Amino acid sequence: MREISIRDIPGFQIGQEEDREGATGCTVILCGTGATAGLDVRGGGPASRETELLKPVAAAQAIHAVVLGGGSAFGLDAAGGVMRYLEERGIGFDVGVTKVPLVCQSDIFDLGIGSAHVRPDAEMAYRACVNAEKGNYRNGNYGAGTGATVGKVCGGAFAMKSGIGSYAVQNGDLMVGAVVVVNALGDVYDWKDGKKAAGVLKEDKKSFRDACKVMYERNQPGGNRFVENTTIGAVITNAEFNKTQLCRIASLAHNGLARAIRPVHTSADGDSIYALSTGGCQADADMVGTLAAEVMAEAILVAVKSADAAYGFPSWKNLQENIIQSV
Repeated sequence: MREISIRDIPGFQIGQEEDREGATGCTVILCGTGATAGLDVRGGGPASRETELLKPVAAAQAIHAVVLGGGSAFGLDAAGGVMRYLEERGIGFDVGVTKVPLVCQSDIFDLGIGSAHVRPDAEMAYRACVNAEKGNYRNGNYGAGTGATVGKVCGGAFAMKSGIGSYAVQNGDLMVGAVVVVNALGDVYDWKDGKKAAGVLKEDKKSFRDACKVMYERNQPGGNRFVENTTIGAVITNAEFNKTQLCRIASLAHNGLARAIRPVHTSADGDSIYALSTGGCQADADMVGTLAAEVMAEAILVAVKSADAAYGFPSWKNLQENIIQSV
């Protein structure tokens, strides 16, 4: 098994666009020839569009794009720009008078980072599609990761900057990759050794609190403390699966979130993972799902380590030499 670029997986193009002043953006995964897809949502408060298409009982057997965006529910307008881009190129479900592109979308809550009134829209998403032609995907403070932060259980004053990350591997003919926007309430860990990579800072901004311990100590009902969170992502593969199998693969990929993020899947998160397949080779679904969890956990770590300090939030890059493990 060897590491590859997320761009190496055939059948997909990934493009990004962002508004740096507004601290938001979107990442578009195009699958112009159509991809079978599934979805598993573990958080209690998803901001999403057209996700009913991915249920095994739904008639649609393929979709044409997935959008990962900022802007919470306001940002769901971005999918319209992707539909326009695809319709102009004759891509979509043929209904006789036109072709209707099937575009699913999930968003993070980043409204409190830059401007609450700047969100991804159709024009931004259209530009992201054009950028996908050039393969402009990058890890870090780009696309939907522009306004992503982690470690917010004690408020923004003790949070850290995160971003978008990817990781992919090839095993024989099989390719499996993940793209993830890490916008977590709590702490992010290196899943391989258990060491904390980012999360809730102490007052000195050089050492960590433990997000779970903070929650346990408070243990009091209060207002909506979780409005700033949600981790969203997609697993993409060249293997052939049906929607039922891909929903299972997406479910198994959530094990990667559980390994790398604590706490995760809270009631007001929108933690959502898509799984998309282009059908270029044969593979066992349980094996791919197990591998997807590892790939997702690694992509989460990449998102944190690729992020630059921004909007007043320190990042792993500029604190790694000073932060000590303190839990």
